[in-house]
Amino acid sequence: MKFSLAINLARTSPSEDMRDIARHTLEMAQMAEAGGFEIVWAAEHHALEMTIAPNPFQQLTWIGQHTSSIRLGLAVAVAAYWHPIRLAGEAALCDLLTNGRLEFGIGCGAYQREFDRMAGGLKAQESVPYMIEMVPLLKQLWQGDVEHKGKHWSFPMATSCPKPLQSPHPPIWAAVRNPLSFDWAVANGLNVQTWALTRDFGEVESYMQRFQSALAKAPAGTRRPRFATMRHTGVYETAAEGEIVLNSFRRVSGQFESLFRGTGPVENGFPAPIDLASLAHRAEYDPEMLRTNLMFGRPDGIVEKLGRYRDLGVDSFIYYATYGLPLEQQKKSLKLFITEVMPEFRREQEGLAKAAAD
Repeated sequence: MKFSLAINLARTSPSEDMRDIARHTLEMAQMAEAGGFEIVWAAEHHALEMTIAPNPFQQLTWIGQHTSSIRLGLAVAVAAYWHPIRLAGEAALCDLLTNGRLEFGIGCGAYQREFDRMAGGLKAQESVPYMIEMVPLLKQLWQGDVEHKGKHWSFPMATSCPKPLQSPHPPIWAAVRNPLSFDWAVANGLNVQTWALTRDFGEVESYMQRFQSALAKAPAGTRRPRFATMRHTGVYETAAEGEIVLNSFRRVSGQFESLFRGTGPVENGFPAPIDLASLAHRAEYDPEMLRTNLMFGRPDGIVEKLGRYRDLGVDSFIYYATYGLPLEQQKKSLKLFITEVMPEFRREQEGLAKAAAD
């Protein structure tokens, strides 16, 4: 099992200097590279200070210019917000400028608020066909000229300029959840990204079952894609630090819920703050439930939790860092993960490799 970092530029209040946020984001990516992480992931979101990513290719190219080996992941481009020719060209240029390090992710989007502003009010639940039409088009555009007359896009003969450095194209990942999306991703040779939110480990197991089922139904000769799953992660040493992690998550999670439901106002890019006391009766905000289900805890507890993901067959665990945790606490958590958690899995892999060699 390899490790990746999801890190976004994120402001929780107008008092935070955007330059500090940008510097912190880059330093986290550099820490991840030095610590042996495989990929750093950036999201796409619009008009929200809590996830500032209007064009994640800019962020990835910028990180790429200040790192040397870590892979640069897009998690994910929202298909309905893009024209295929533009998306193919932006991705290929990013791949070129970062010396072939792009991991390309695509998905359906999340917030109706964004669809109202970026996709003419398209209903978020109706966005899946855009992704399904987009993926084969991107593959064709990255190879050469193609003319397209489809349901969502039509254009005369065109190609991607430039072409991606990786051949035939960067690895493609799809954010999936329901069984049909797993079937589609696996049949089309796409790696899969999953996110169980605050749900328990059984949710991750259900995703793996859908993945295995999709593999069993795929055409003969279909390669096994990679399976990744993401969790909010906070590693700490003291109970007081643990409370900071939990309260940071509960506050920002409440804002995300407001966005999902479209029930709260957003002023100048900031969703309305949530009164934590108002969440006390909600199971998904229960502190003990969060400590159990999310990757929150002391290093030894994190090692134990991650062992279940490894044993399940997860290929890549994505450490989600951006949920309102104070910047220095984010760095301390990542440092603890690198120095106290990852070595346990590295030693295990080295032992397995030595046993195989013997």
